Amino acid sequence: MRRSDVVVVGAGPAGSAAARHLAAAGADVTLLEKASFPRDKICGDGLTPRAVRELGYLGVPTAESDGWHRTKGLRLVGGGRSHELPWPDLPSFPDHGLVRTRGDLDETLARHASAAGADLLERTMVTAPLRAGENGPVTGVSAHPVDERGRRAGDDVHHRAPVVLAADGVSARLATALGVQRRTDRPLGIAARAYFTTPRSHEPWMESWLELWSGEPRRSDLLPGYGWIFGLGDGTANVGLGVVRGRDSSARPPVDLRAVLRTWLAATPAGWTLDEDHQVGPVKSAALPMGFNRTPHLAHGMLLLGDAGGMVNPFNGEGIEYAMHSGRLAAEAVEAALAAADAPGRDRALAAYPAALRTELGGYFTLGRAFARLIEHPVVMASAVRLGLPRRSVMHLVVKLLANLAEPRGGDAADRIVTTLSTLAPSR
Repeated sequence: MRRSDVVVVGAGPAGSAAARHLAAAGADVTLLEKASFPRDKICGDGLTPRAVRELGYLGVPTAESDGWHRTKGLRLVGGGRSHELPWPDLPSFPDHGLVRTRGDLDETLARHASAAGADLLERTMVTAPLRAGENGPVTGVSAHPVDERGRRAGDDVHHRAPVVLAADGVSARLATALGVQRRTDRPLGIAARAYFTTPRSHEPWMESWLELWSGEPRRSDLLPGYGWIFGLGDGTANVGLGVVRGRDSSARPPVDLRAVLRTWLAATPAGWTLDEDHQVGPVKSAALPMGFNRTPHLAHGMLLLGDAGGMVNPFNGEGIEYAMHSGRLAAEAVEAALAAADAPGRDRALAAYPAALRTELGGYFTLGRAFARLIEHPVVMASAVRLGLPRRSVMHLVVKLLANLAEPRGGDAADRIVTTLSTLAPSR
């Protein structure tokens, strides 16, 4: 048995961010990761200015000489046109985005947490939560070491702590073990991506294609999603697509993402070289748990972070920022809980975490879920592309809304619209 102040399960952006913040504050943190670094992660690899801000809170250096590729905005492609829209110039956010493979990003964050004092244990498979009695609070986790293939390589170890943070990804095994199931009334995205060598790897724009078809290019086949081309600045690009499957998705046949990807890639400009001859590795796919589609975020004393709590942005599929964001909010609550004088004080401190999530993200995610339901209708999606893209003032608002980049106080009319809508929307 091993004891610590906090056990964090999963060393992705959410878990590593929480571990870094807590270890830097002096807590004894154990960070458990089932794989070993570097490890692959299915993702678009793009970080908006919101995510860059979280890296700043963590104190992570992001110099281009260290492999971080900077972006200055979005290039939106649709309706036969492309439009380049710089990231908004706002006091509350950096003026640039970044692109970095998740293999590099996740290892950087995990090592950063370890450097602050967190005890990082790789190749450690967590199998179940430990509880005080049959229905009592979570008091730790059971885990065992695994080899490079994920096979058991040792005996079970009980990792005990007053607080457990579940950052174990979309599978959310710890939450499921406690009976916290995915909410089917909230959207779930699916995405597929591959890497390609390309002479345009140093493009400063994160390119998004807003028209994807499940069959022939006609309005009835337009899918609710977008394709992306994110240059990594190293001679390659992350290329993929994501599609939202909302509340009524079970009534429709599943989308063949790989077929859609092939059709879309064939329509991209030849200068990108997005063909089989330049593909690096296979196409991989994953689910995107969106809009708080797993709640409550505090269950039997255990906190759910990042994908485990369904924290992918329904507007744009971004998950990295919200993972690190949840890690920061969780660390603040846990730090207060560890300092509490008694059990009721500890419980009140931990309850501040889901309350902070609702306050900072709840209204915005409610808007995002409504948006996801709207774009499931092909006519709505087609009209938005046809009527919105040619109007730069409209796209200025759209970028702020989709990327959640509104200045919270002051700003221009677009900032005030996004902030007002997020404030008025119910936080659920």
